[in-house]
Amino acid sequence: MNEAAARRTVLVRAFERAPSSPTWSGDDGAWATHAAAQVEGEQATADAFIARRAALAVERLAGRDKRVTRLLASVTWPAWVGWVMPALAFAAGAAADSIGAGQRINLLAPPLLALLGWNLAIYAVILLRGTWGLVDARGRGLGPIARLMARLAHVTGEAPRRGGPVAAEFVGEWMQVSARLTAARIGRVLHACAAAFALGALAALYLRGIALEYRAGWESTFLDATSVQALLGTVLGPASALAGIALPSATGYEQLRFAAGGGVNAAPWLHLFAITLGLAVVLPRLLLALGDRWLEARLATRFPLPFDDPYYRGLLRLLREVPVVARVAPYGTQLSPQAALGLNALFTQALGARTGVSIAPATAFGAEDDIDPQQVIGEATLVAPLFALTSTPEAENHGAFIDRLRSAAGTAQIVALVEESAFRLQFGQTPRLEERRALWRGFATECRVPAVFVDLEQPDLPAARESLLAAANLPATK
Repeated sequence: MNEAAARRTVLVRAFERAPSSPTWSGDDGAWATHAAAQVEGEQATADAFIARRAALAVERLAGRDKRVTRLLASVTWPAWVGWVMPALAFAAGAAADSIGAGQRINLLAPPLLALLGWNLAIYAVILLRGTWGLVDARGRGLGPIARLMARLAHVTGEAPRRGGPVAAEFVGEWMQVSARLTAARIGRVLHACAAAFALGALAALYLRGIALEYRAGWESTFLDATSVQALLGTVLGPASALAGIALPSATGYEQLRFAAGGGVNAAPWLHLFAITLGLAVVLPRLLLALGDRWLEARLATRFPLPFDDPYYRGLLRLLREVPVVARVAPYGTQLSPQAALGLNALFTQALGARTGVSIAPATAFGAEDDIDPQQVIGEATLVAPLFALTSTPEAENHGAFIDRLRSAAGTAQIVALVEESAFRLQFGQTPRLEERRALWRGFATECRVPAVFVDLEQPDLPAARESLLAAANLPATK
C-alpha cells in the first residue's frame, strides 16, 4: 500500500488497541471489516483489504473526532522542506564565504578547503554508519542532525500531549514503522543542502571576483614550500589534470609566500578549487540525494507494514473467514456467566465471528488422570486449558493436565489461559499480580505452551486479543 494508506491503517490500529474509546467500538470495527470485504472481495490482497478498511474507518472516525485529521496531518512529511532547506543552504553558503581583508586568499586556509574537509569527514561517517548498520540494528537509526530535522519537519511535539493515549500510540507506532522512509527523506534533503551550500559559496566567490581582484598565496608557521606543494598537489591534483592548469613547483610555491611579498591573481586557483568541490562535494552529494530519492519513492508507494503482527493477522483471518474451533478446558476453577461471556467475546474478536467456542466440563484439581482427553478436546483446532491465577502452578497437577490434553490434541494448537479476575478482586493491581504472572510464565515455558493472562470478568479485549493471536500463532489465510 502507499504511504497515505499505511498512515490511516496505523491510526485505526491505535484506536482499536485503546482500552476504551467513545468514538470507536467493536461494532464499528466489524462494520469496517465487512464493508471492506464487500468492496474488495474475499480474494483481495492483504494490503488492498487492510487499506480499504482503514480508509472506511477513518472516514467514520473523522466525522466523530476532530483529532483524526490533525493527527494524520501531524506526521505527514511537508513537501516544502525539500526545496526550502536547500534554498536556505545556498544562501548560507553565499553569506558564509569570506575571503578576508585585502582580498588575499591563503591557499592553506580558504573556506572552500574547510568545506572540502567537512564533506570528506561526513563521507567517512556515512561509510562507518553503513558498515555498523550491517552488523548492529542500532547503527541503522537516525543520527543527531537527522533526528533534529525529523523533529522540525514533523509537527508531532504537541500531538501526543493534546491527543491522549490514542495520539501517543499512533505517533509512536508511525515513527517506528516509517523510520526507513523518514531516513531516506532526511538524507535526500541533507545531501541536497550540502551541494547547495557548496554551490552558494562558489557562486558568491565568483561574483565578488568580477568586481574585486583577489591575490592568491600562502603563509604558515610550520610548513615550508615543499610541504605546501605536497599538500595542495594531493588536494588539487585531480582538478589540475582535468582543467589543464599546472600547479607550481616547490620554487614556485616559495615565490607565492605572502611573507616574501609573493601572491598572484587568484583566478586559476579559484577554478581549481571550484572543480575540486564539484568533484568531491557537489557530484557525490547529488548522487547520494538521487539514491535517497529513489528509495523514498519506492517506500512511499510500497510502504512495508508488518503484516505478521497479531493485529494484522487477525484482520486477514476475518477477511478469509478461516474458521477456528476453540475448546476451553477449565482446571480447578469454575467460570461465572459473566466470565463465559468475556471468554466468548475474546475468541470471536481475536479469531473472527465464525469461531466456534465451547467450554468443556471443569476438571477438579487432582482429577487430571480421570478425564478422557479426546472427549475434552473433541474436534477443536485450538485447545485452551484454563487456570486460575489464584492457584499455584504445580507440575504434577496442572502440568499433568496439559500433558493429558497434548496427548490427544494432534495438530491442534494449545494455549494456556490464566484467569485473573479472582486474584485482582483479592489483591488489586499490586506487585503481587506481576509476581504471580511471572510464576505462571515460567511454568508455561517449562510445559512448552504459550500463556495468555486475561481478566474475563472485565476483559481488556484489545490487549487480550493481540496476546491470544500472538500466542496461538494461527495462520491468517488459507
